[in-house]
Amino acid sequence: MCYRSHGRVRRWLNVTVCISLLEVLTVACGQEELPTTVSAEFDSRHSDEQPALSGDGHFLAFVSNRNGNRGILLYDRKQRQIVTLPRLNRQNAIAEAPSLSYTGRYIVYITSDSVRPEIELYDRALQQPEVLTAHYRGWFRNPSISPDGRYVAFETGARGQWDIEVMDRGPNVESDVPDNLRSRLLSSP
Repeated sequence: MCYRSHGRVRRWLNVTVCISLLEVLTVACGQEELPTTVSAEFDSRHSDEQPALSGDGHFLAFVSNRNGNRGILLYDRKQRQIVTLPRLNRQNAIAEAPSLSYTGRYIVYITSDSVRPEIELYDRALQQPEVLTAHYRGWFRNPSISPDGRYVAFETGARGQWDIEVMDRGPNVESDVPDNLRSRLLSSP
């Protein structure tokens, strides 16, 4: 019994030392490494839930009641701070189920300030929300945005059962995928 726990401690120390060495080598080689955990910065008495990560791993969106109102917050993993999102969270409205485009420019989410929820898109560059489902009938849930920000998939209950729809925002949407990655994404099988 004593040998087993001693062996576990030794393995744990070996893994910890290996990870520390990898971190030192990564810093020495000049590669920027995003933090792997954010729990220490997020330690609060409020509940944080429904996490969504941008495609490049830079931003983390989540639902929280930190500001006294249930809403969506955006955390910058490089700067290690919450990003301000003017006009996204409104008084007397609930925002939830966030989804991020590749660099986090576009955030799609469910909002409800009346009887029926809507799917909104928030453009961080314009700092402006836009209702995407104003002319749709029925209920919505689980929106998801494509990496480039053009397509939004979601579940709709318009026909009395949950169906999946994909909305095309059109070819004129400013892509959120950097040019150097766009060609690789289009050519992949």
